[in-house]
Amino acid sequence: MHRTVMVPRSWWDLRAEASVEDPAGQDVVALRAEIDQLRRALTGRPIIDQACGMVMVLAPCRREPARNLLVDMARQCNAKLPEVAAAVVAAWEGEPLPRLMQRALRHALRRLYAEDRGCNSPLTEEPSGRGMP
Repeated sequence: MHRTVMVPRSWWDLRAEASVEDPAGQDVVALRAEIDQLRRALTGRPIIDQACGMVMVLAPCRREPARNLLVDMARQCNAKLPEVAAAVVAAWEGEPLPRLMQRALRHALRRLYAEDRGCNSPLTEEPSGRGMP
């Protein structure tokens, strides 16, 4: 038997108040914080999945390297993963990718391709254009 339960939207906004001295109250506060954190994580999940799919198509790779590429971009740009994913999706739809993210994307792609080739040597940021010394 399958049962559907409808939860009123106002339930999402409930806040628990408890005394700090009360151990049960501390548990309630900790659980509320965990629920809030999970809610925030789930909010960004669809856009991250969409951006991962785009990376998987454009830079033929599996899901884990695609996600690592987005995480690498987020670290380089000092941004959150959902922000970077949203910018990548927006770029796919015609909006220009911010310069800092363009640079981070180039760097992350170079690292991805170097790892794919089995190169463990550090990559330079931009080629110098000079010959070997």
